[in-house]
Amino acid sequence: MASVRIVEGVGKTTLIQKVTQALKSSGIPIDGFYTEEVREGGRRTGFDVVTLSGKRGPLSRVSSDSSTSRREYRVGQYVVDLVSFEQLVLPMLRNVNHGSNAEKKICVIDEIGKMELFSQAFIQAARQTLTGSETVVLGTIPIPKGKPLDLVEEIRSRKDVKVFNVSKENRNSILQDILAAVESCRK
Repeated sequence: MASVRIVEGVGKTTLIQKVTQALKSSGIPIDGFYTEEVREGGRRTGFDVVTLSGKRGPLSRVSSDSSTSRREYRVGQYVVDLVSFEQLVLPMLRNVNHGSNAEKKICVIDEIGKMELFSQAFIQAARQTLTGSETVVLGTIPIPKGKPLDLVEEIRSRKDVKVFNVSKENRNSILQDILAAVESCRK
């Protein structure tokens, strides 16, 4: 079973990007994805999924239509593009555990949240990655509020998970702690 490091809170994607850059520059094998805000005219209009290999696609967009069709997945004002998300993320998650490297790979999953959890295939692939012995997962999970998300709570309660609560106050100083935790998991 892989040791897992999960980060949650404020500024988590920026922090994940800094950790990713530091790991890449050390020559550590790393793959994964992060989510990025999409803004138009200063307004957030959605989120994109960006893979570490540079592919990008929509995760969600603001919907002007308040009626919902049966096939639409929504979080607040956002409609989730499950097809786009799965096409980008699933091949990467399925491949991350298949490597001939003797050293453990890092898999970045930013984020394991409401939008992503509409995908049953993602839930299955994320669970397989979390239990893979060749992979260390560096991921983000939301702070608990409202109805608990099953996979998020499952991750939070795992004994091999270290949760870092990221705040505006500590997000710049916590980088070294996360890097050290990831390094110790790779041993």
